[in-house]
Amino acid sequence: MEEPDPLELQGAEKIVVVNERDSWIQAIDTALSEWRQGDCVLGEHWFIYRFNPQRPLTSDSADVAQEEQEEIDLAESEVKGFAVVTQTCDIVRTCNKRPFVEIVPLVDVDEPQLHEIQRRRQPQYAYIPGIEELNLVADLDRVMTVEKAVVAEWERKPGCLSDDEIRALGQALTRKRARFAFPNDFTDFARKLQNRLRNKHDKDTGEGEALRALREIRVRAEPSWNSPKIRLIFWFIRDQDQSQFKGKGWDQILEEWQELIPASGRYQNVDSLVVALEDMTAKDYVESYQLDLDHLSS
Repeated sequence: MEEPDPLELQGAEKIVVVNERDSWIQAIDTALSEWRQGDCVLGEHWFIYRFNPQRPLTSDSADVAQEEQEEIDLAESEVKGFAVVTQTCDIVRTCNKRPFVEIVPLVDVDEPQLHEIQRRRQPQYAYIPGIEELNLVADLDRVMTVEKAVVAEWERKPGCLSDDEIRALGQALTRKRARFAFPNDFTDFARKLQNRLRNKHDKDTGEGEALRALREIRVRAEPSWNSPKIRLIFWFIRDQDQSQFKGKGWDQILEEWQELIPASGRYQNVDSLVVALEDMTAKDYVESYQLDLDHLSS
């Protein structure tokens, strides 16, 4: 009996391997076709990161450095789950060409902080509507890359259920990477206002109600942030039509805030306005920058 050609056998084995790979690539693509940016997995998971064994900065990395006598430079932190932050169009592309997705850990926050994050005032975090009842948010400071085959094994928890929620999450992710770096002298200039807004936001007062009614705060510098003489315009963009807050109107509240930002240094003219989003021109909006209160902290 004639022996089979070894080269022919190798070719057959390659065909089997290729067919098997095609099969599980299709299975992974099918599983990932349901996933969207912001979708989550819940339960016990581990975030892995690299550190300097000579200078560990977190408790987890310090424990590893001590136990492994500085021979290992990878640490793990237990987290409540992950949110996928890769854009949806890249998630659903075949894993044969785009094998990776980016994920961020979910962390616990209290109710006041959850409200702040929902209002996009703490850009370190992203609000995920689908896990709101668990008081979990996405920690955007920590990002990990995994292959799609890992995600395909997870139980998907939808993160966003409407176009508005999808848009808001996209804005939160964009702002984390594209925030404007305010000049140092502006940080000093705005500190009193910053402290006032932080301290009053959750108070059961007219000012606290007014702050909770704001959509965002934006600042514009004319003619530019690099000019030796600058006119500042603070836009307090309201999210509601309410005009009275425990006997205080917007005019009175705005006057109190204006007193905390008197003209000084390069900022020789300072104006403040309370407006609805539709009252601003597109030019006003795109030429101003959102004032993130935690970004201004010293």
